[in-house]
Amino acid sequence: MLHDAAPAASPGFPFRGQKPFTSVAFEMTALRSEFLREVVDRGFLNQCTDLDALDAKAAEGRIVAYVGFDATADSLHVGSLVSIMLLRLLQRTGHKPIVLMGGGTTKIGDPSFRDESRRLLSDEEIAHNIAGIRKVFTKFLRFGDGPTDAVMVNNADWLDELKYIPFLRDIGRHFSVNRMLTFDSVRLRLEREQSLSFLEFNYMILQAYDFLELARRYDCVLQMGGSDQWGNIVNGIELGRRVDDRTLFGLTTPLITTSSGAKMGKTASGAVWLNAERLSPYDYWQYWRNTEDADVGRFLRLFTDLPLDEIARLERLQGAEINEAKIILATEATRLAHGEAAANAAAETARRTFAEGGVGGDLPEYVADSAAVAHGISILDVLVATGLTSSKGEARRLIRQGGVRLNNAVVTDDKATIGKDDLDSGGVAKLSAGKKRHAIVRQA
Repeated sequence: MLHDAAPAASPGFPFRGQKPFTSVAFEMTALRSEFLREVVDRGFLNQCTDLDALDAKAAEGRIVAYVGFDATADSLHVGSLVSIMLLRLLQRTGHKPIVLMGGGTTKIGDPSFRDESRRLLSDEEIAHNIAGIRKVFTKFLRFGDGPTDAVMVNNADWLDELKYIPFLRDIGRHFSVNRMLTFDSVRLRLEREQSLSFLEFNYMILQAYDFLELARRYDCVLQMGGSDQWGNIVNGIELGRRVDDRTLFGLTTPLITTSSGAKMGKTASGAVWLNAERLSPYDYWQYWRNTEDADVGRFLRLFTDLPLDEIARLERLQGAEINEAKIILATEATRLAHGEAAANAAAETARRTFAEGGVGGDLPEYVADSAAVAHGISILDVLVATGLTSSKGEARRLIRQGGVRLNNAVVTDDKATIGKDDLDSGGVAKLSAGKKRHAIVRQA
């Protein structure tokens, strides 16, 4: 994805016209702008090219900032949520966010930290993916024509119109191939003797050019992204200085992992998608409910709008009381991604399923007609169809380990079926995989 996994450069790379990056050891008490105070207090800051100058600019008035995303899928996942919440924070503190969609750069594919080229998508696939991603952002940002309203723009608007020779002459001459070859994403690929196409090699130049175009079109002064974006952000800042004598800034967020070292956004069942078509609001709620104890406070600061004093109170909870904080985290995070009604429904489903031992109404369902129920429905089929397991092989392994329950009774036979005798008076049975994943089997 654009600005999601881009080539890194040496963190301290100096460039003329601005100071080298400011680390988080900067005197945070001196910050004047509400935006950067919140960025620091909530844990968003990893590096900044010139924190004191950016702080002064943000304190003086409205700034425009962007994060970019390539359209490689029709939804974003939790791995992009730090950047999304950073844009939300920017808007909430009186500034203007730009969501840059990589309709142009998606046609190339980001080579960063990959062993092979990405599959090239058609224009139709890219347009479909952008439409899906737009649905994500409408939940987190306010779009419109106002001074702090967010805008979504597509870099295909300028990249598709570039003329090759003028672009090389006017823009390409500012990039050193020697330096580009030192970027980790390029160097590691070459060291492993894996092919890096000339098409992919151009990606970092186009990404830097995006910043220049946004500065010209929207007076955008700040590019934000993950910590692996530092080199690309510096490229764009340096290009703006060389070509237009502009002062631009960059800010990166830390790589977010769980306390156990797991990468955010990945589970045993796959990616944690932000669109309901990809992952149900209930499963999204459960992802946050299952947060490790040590991560609750940090995730509340990053992934909710709760006031910091309330987060501090929740962070102090100990023992079984930490579950209160986890439920609040899950409900608040789901409210942002899916709306108030979906968040409350997910919380209520969980309460009924776990606290009362019943069957919640928002669980994934497998609906079968009376003939199928009379014949008996394969438990393996239901486990896969409801997403409780990703394959029949995984379902068999889980059954052998004693991890599958039908109406709270352990299933020991992978050839077991669900029949009429397993349904309650309402024609419903509950199937569970592990302690926290459940589905409903219902007779139509």
